[in-house]
Amino acid sequence: MSSGSCQLHLMQGSIRLVPFVLARGVGLYEIRLPCYHEGMDSSSSLSLVTGASGFVGAWVADLLVSEGIPVRCLHRPSSNTANLPPRGPRVSWVEGDLLDPRSLDRAMEGVHTLYHVAADYRLWTPRRGEILHSNVTGTRNILDAALRSGVSRVVYCSSVAALGTRDDGRPIDETMKVDRSSLVGEYKLSKYEAEQVALSYAPRLSLVVVNPSAPIGGKDIKPTPTGRIVLDYLKGRMKAAIHTGLNVVPVRDVARGHLLAAQKGVAGQKYILGGQNMTLLDLFLHLEAITGIPAPRVTLPREMILPLAWASEGVSRLTGREPLVPLEGVRMAKKLMYYDGSRAIRELGLVPTPVEEAFREAVRYYVSSGYLESRLADRLSRNLSERLVQAQ
Repeated sequence: MSSGSCQLHLMQGSIRLVPFVLARGVGLYEIRLPCYHEGMDSSSSLSLVTGASGFVGAWVADLLVSEGIPVRCLHRPSSNTANLPPRGPRVSWVEGDLLDPRSLDRAMEGVHTLYHVAADYRLWTPRRGEILHSNVTGTRNILDAALRSGVSRVVYCSSVAALGTRDDGRPIDETMKVDRSSLVGEYKLSKYEAEQVALSYAPRLSLVVVNPSAPIGGKDIKPTPTGRIVLDYLKGRMKAAIHTGLNVVPVRDVARGHLLAAQKGVAGQKYILGGQNMTLLDLFLHLEAITGIPAPRVTLPREMILPLAWASEGVSRLTGREPLVPLEGVRMAKKLMYYDGSRAIRELGLVPTPVEEAFREAVRYYVSSGYLESRLADRLSRNLSERLVQAQ
């Protein structure tokens, strides 16, 4: 028997022998958990979604609702609830905080599947250590609550940020050993550390990890750093591109990947939920085709932007306001952030959708949701309609 865990799968459930520390050594105790079945009755499969008021979490919650699965949405008292699905017989909201274990115990009552999507996704904060504490401690707290309540299945939403980067620019997959020195900035380090915490629970929880790349689509309410690129482009603020690359994925594919991971994923396994690898200039060209706003034709070396980022960081430390040019974003741009999402396609059955549709959804969302000055929004709305007609 291995030193990690031992499982005996039965028709009606599973027996897990889990190590625990005794005063004089290591013992084993037994807990019984029902097996997760893809075709199980949705009436007995209450799902809890953390981060449902955010971007990816909102799409996960909406997809569960559309599948007829009862959903409980965890949100903080201070959260903007605009993204939450409407309350109803199969949808409930519960207030709580990942840093308040008691509130998590209340939220977890009767839950079959936990989708832990909530995360502090920022490239800058006025208080160093805040992102690390929020993401790592919050993950540990929610998984402890899942253990106490006997949750049957957990999907932990990590990020490709936890996988590091490569010097040769080739796409990264789930098998690559992570070089901690490549984890630039507090956000990436926090996602790596939180993922390690989550994986340590795999022997005790039927836990699967998903690693989305840069999601694009509607409902990016804050917005995320990737959504901020799109929004700044629409406002005409992108006058040049940095030579870098990223992987962009439709947020609806990310949501579907969460459900497929719950249905088909192997406990303790990681699945990259990726889309299309592209340079930043390619991203701008996609937006040009959709909006008619000319993409920048100038690509600047990172070394030219770095002094400006350092200056912006210094000003932000004095004012407490988010930097105009995030230093961590510029530092990340040193390497191509390309990823290989073929495992999720092959093993989970995820069917990719065209990234152009996701860009179009993101633009429509920002145009129609009050993020732009009214005259600009009206002009872009007309452009979108005209280009849609031309495409038909």
